[in-house]
Amino acid sequence: MEFLKYHALGNDYLVLTSGDLESAEEELTVEKIRKICHRNFGLGSDGLLVGGRDSSGKGFKLTIFNPDGSLAEKSGNGLRIFARSLWDRKMVNVSPFQIMTSGGPVSARIKDLGKFVIVEMGRVSFQSDIIPVTGKSREVINETLEINGEKITFCSANIGNPHCIVLNLNVTRQEAIRVGPLLEKHSNFPNDTNVQFLEVMNRKTIRIEIWERGVGYTLASGSSSSAAAAVAYRLGYCDAEISVLMPGGQIDITIGENYEITMKGSVTRIGKIKLDLECMDFEIPA
Repeated sequence: MEFLKYHALGNDYLVLTSGDLESAEEELTVEKIRKICHRNFGLGSDGLLVGGRDSSGKGFKLTIFNPDGSLAEKSGNGLRIFARSLWDRKMVNVSPFQIMTSGGPVSARIKDLGKFVIVEMGRVSFQSDIIPVTGKSREVINETLEINGEKITFCSANIGNPHCIVLNLNVTRQEAIRVGPLLEKHSNFPNDTNVQFLEVMNRKTIRIEIWERGVGYTLASGSSSSAAAAVAYRLGYCDAEISVLMPGGQIDITIGENYEITMKGSVTRIGKIKLDLECMDFEIPA
């Protein structure tokens, strides 16, 4: 198997480029994906992207795997990286193009010779039955749950994948690592959830730390930036154009009518790599 590797603000993905993509997707078991993405025993990445042209030949389809082998419905960084890989392979030009994910369709545009990508991410919903969040149908805004005797105020959102945005904790790496895994698997979230810890800096800027579902602590996330920015706007803390600061860098979000999200962020190419199938035979220690 051959891959291109990129990072989007430190969030890195492998893009499968060799062979029959549909057959490869069928062959990519959870165990194989874990080995490929493993930092010590494989190629190392925050996820694996498998995609190509759709049946019409006009757009593209993309399947996103987390490093634990689970499926991610949508990934803003993954989408930007996949779009950049299409540009590098001369499969797209500067005109907008469509990418279908299991979390819905998006439109992407290449800027600055692939160094920046703009993605129309779709609409954010705060509705509990869409996110999903347990309980009666409602907008999940400024709710409280308790973890180990600690009350946490949060909002939830969906932009093709689920998010929990925490409002009242210190926005630090340590808090994300301490609380993130407990919220990711909390019974309130039937499909588990991505978690963001939000600090509003001014009306045009927020800062977040991220615990990503199926990944863990993450330097940057496009869908997390979209969800957190939408919550800051929904609560009246920010205007419609928001810069989202993360440990890996900055993503710019514009919130349109009905919470339609436009995301702009950088992509950096790391290189091309070929997987030696010998690593598939090695059993990773428990």
